Amino acid sequence: MANVPADRVYSETHEWHKVEGDVLTLGITQFAVDQLTDVTYVEMKKPGFKFKAGDVVGTVESVKTTSDIYCAAGGEVIESNAALNDDPGLLNRDPHGAGWLVKIRVSDASGLSKCMDAGKYQAQVH
Repeated sequence: MANVPADRVYSETHEWHKVEGDVLTLGITQFAVDQLTDVTYVEMKKPGFKFKAGDVVGTVESVKTTSDIYCAAGGEVIESNAALNDDPGLLNRDPHGAGWLVKIRVSDASGLSKCMDAGKYQAQVH
């Protein structure tokens, strides 16, 4: 397993959550991308969408399957990654960086305590 950045937490459904102040950036892990293979389409909820911890905030489609994307925290979508509309393959090339999915203003961070740190996540996917 390649890159598992230590500056974020990871859910059992292979999303990463990076919190900076009250803004959370959400993406999927390299492991998830490797399982999906070639990502062909990304559809995330629009800015203004409010949700509870554990809710679906979008979907990622690949040549293999369509996967729901969950967020461990509750809040409101404030930005989705427009670059993925024109180039969904960016998710394959840089899932922990330029391939982020949405930015969320967090209103309930309690679900993040159930997430794993990088070491625990890496041990789970090995």
